[in-house]
Amino acid sequence: MTITTLSSREFQQNANQAQKAARSGPVFITNRGKPTQVLLSIEEYQRITGQRRSIVAALSMPGLSDIEVEFPRSREVPRPADFS
Repeated sequence: MTITTLSSREFQQNANQAQKAARSGPVFITNRGKPTQVLLSIEEYQRITGQRRSIVAALSMPGLSDIEVEFPRSREVPRPADFS
């Protein structure tokens, strides 16, 4: 794991560099020499918090209502469920 530290100015000027660095480890962003934020990859954040995205959270993301999806109709006749 590589820890990267950037000033807030460096972060603003090189956001792409910070995103790339976050793939290898946390990126500490400082303001006047003091850490104020940490940039993590989503995988690392989920590992630390133990969170997994639920289908409800995924479907409630902003902007998804603008996407049109068409599902092909199945030609198969539905079968009753077997609960035995």
